[in-house]
Amino acid sequence: MSTTAPRLPAEWEAQDGVLLSWPTPHSDWADHLEQIVPVFIELVRHISRFEQVIIVTPQPSETITTLQQADIALQRVQCYAVATNDTWSRDFGPITVFKQQQPWLYDFGFNGWGLKFPADHDNQITRKLVELAAFTAPTHLQPLILEGGSIESDGNGVLLTTSTCLLSANRNPHLKKHDIEQFFHQQFGIQKTLWLDHGYLAGDDTDSHIDTLARLCPEHTIVYVQCDDPDDEHYPALKKMEQQLQSFTTLDGAPFRLLPLPWPQAVYDASGERLPATYANFLVINKALLVPVYNDPADQKALEVLRLAFPGHELIAIDCSAVILQHGSLHCLTMQLPKGTLS
Repeated sequence: MSTTAPRLPAEWEAQDGVLLSWPTPHSDWADHLEQIVPVFIELVRHISRFEQVIIVTPQPSETITTLQQADIALQRVQCYAVATNDTWSRDFGPITVFKQQQPWLYDFGFNGWGLKFPADHDNQITRKLVELAAFTAPTHLQPLILEGGSIESDGNGVLLTTSTCLLSANRNPHLKKHDIEQFFHQQFGIQKTLWLDHGYLAGDDTDSHIDTLARLCPEHTIVYVQCDDPDDEHYPALKKMEQQLQSFTTLDGAPFRLLPLPWPQAVYDASGERLPATYANFLVINKALLVPVYNDPADQKALEVLRLAFPGHELIAIDCSAVILQHGSLHCLTMQLPKGTLS
């Protein structure tokens, strides 16, 4: 890649911190606060061992008290008083690019995953954090609806995404696939966009975000969810997804190293709706990997696969049984902030 072109870093590159949006009684978590708050406490506990944690919350004093009561050291935790709709930082948080080797924060539009849910506060969070001097990196407003969970970068010019999400009529209806690829080339320095046309998870509200299905990893590796049950409703679509992944090549034309993640048992909520449990929704931080688990027999196998993909990282399992109650998982709750972005 040209040294003057913008570059979208890989998640496993050095980070300053991770952005979280704290669950509140006024969000969709109202009926599940007793279950979800302990998950957030664990996220803060583990992330703060390695880097900073930036928390947005309309109730900063209450959040700090909750963390103190859980014996969380606050030296690497910063709370900002910001109004929020929900907790999915991955999709409204800033997306960082490097220009001339310096970080820039891109602030994309967020419209509640194609106008499905209220997003008036979440769409402003990056701008509010800029006003509160949370970042040192400059911020650039982008004229596009784009969620962080919908794209994966290898840091070297390859981007992985899904056509179902990015070509959604309720996101950027004026743009065709070619237009989006040109935007990625100009703003992210992407040389090759890989479009997955198959694959979904029942209960997922995002129109098949890539971070629920397949993830780029170091050394030209892709880990992906593989359904091994022919009687499962997902089997046909995920088999087609696997076949398409097998056809993808790197910038050099070589096939990717593919590592299949196991298929957890079906999980349902109280109303009988299937929930989107996936091991692909892990978070990479400095020298560690936070992995969602679900009290499932396949949890250990998932950890073994991800240890192959990230051999130099400490693996930390986080019980995300509560997170999927609101149809997301661990990665969806977080947005990494690369080195040089934070004050």
